[in-house]
Amino acid sequence: MSSSCSWDKWVEKAVLRLDSLNLLRSLRPISLSTNSTQQQQQYNGGGIETFHELQSWDRSSVEIQITESTFQKWIHNVPSSGDELMCPDDDREVKLDVDTLPLRKLILFSGNDYLGLSCHPTVRKAAAETAQQHGMGPRGSALICGYTNYHRLLESCLANLKKKEDCLLCPTGFAANMAVMVTLGSISSVLAAGKKPLKDEKVAIFSDALNHASIIDGIRLAERQREVEVFVYRHCDMVHLNALLSNCTMEKKVVVSDSLFSMDGDFAPILKLAELRKKHGFLLVIDDAHGTLVCGENGGGVAEEFNCESDIDICIGTLSKAAGCHGGFITCSCCYGGKKREMA
Repeated sequence: MSSSCSWDKWVEKAVLRLDSLNLLRSLRPISLSTNSTQQQQQYNGGGIETFHELQSWDRSSVEIQITESTFQKWIHNVPSSGDELMCPDDDREVKLDVDTLPLRKLILFSGNDYLGLSCHPTVRKAAAETAQQHGMGPRGSALICGYTNYHRLLESCLANLKKKEDCLLCPTGFAANMAVMVTLGSISSVLAAGKKPLKDEKVAIFSDALNHASIIDGIRLAERQREVEVFVYRHCDMVHLNALLSNCTMEKKVVVSDSLFSMDGDFAPILKLAELRKKHGFLLVIDDAHGTLVCGENGGGVAEEFNCESDIDICIGTLSKAAGCHGGFITCSCCYGGKKREMA
């Protein structure tokens, strides 16, 4: 039996197993209409404008439409690849005129476009003009040739928003959380200078039980590299966290928590976290994905909302939610050798 045939059988068995667990990926593509183009034409404003009530373009974030066939598959729990939008011929070109298909209108409550900026005419106009002037695509990784003066400007603005000294852009918020957890974990290996760090030399990471999957995956990756010891405290339970910190003999401690838990809708007890930080001297890492641009007088996030920005050592965020675009970022102070790094 050839290896390819073996793989076909293994994959088929795996798919059947996933199907029995209802874990098969199911896509429900949203059908875009031409209304957004008409709204853009009706909007003749220039520069940045604010509006104190809902405008026509704001509805695009919550009033959606999907094909009737997709909707029927959805409600009957039938897995869908989204191919109902494709032409039946061999080249499988996407149908451009989706408005000719039977559509079902829905109100969306699960989206992350909190401020409707993804559809705002000023944002769309700026994006279109930038693409016209500078083209599309990064041209390479940031390390080689994909980092521009505009990336640096964005990093500077985000650092100012979070009241931090510097910022690092990432492809996604998920990647930002992964990068932070792995990097913090690698500190023990760097300090061990090539040797396997002893248990007390590792980094102790204390994670809220309901933290986002990207934080958990980053911690697991660092854990597999045998760089960290992981302690999970009960959701927002500061008594439990304090007990774990008090009983931990490791010097290098990190506490990481979502600032605003999207699934439960509750805030982390950020002021109590700040108090414990002063007591135990740990590094406090906050994932402010759902608080950025939403909480705080200036949109600085949950830390600004509770006036404790200086107590947050590392603040992680995303641009794919309230900012209405794509990407992630990490903001923090820039200190080494007891001195602050001079910013360029």
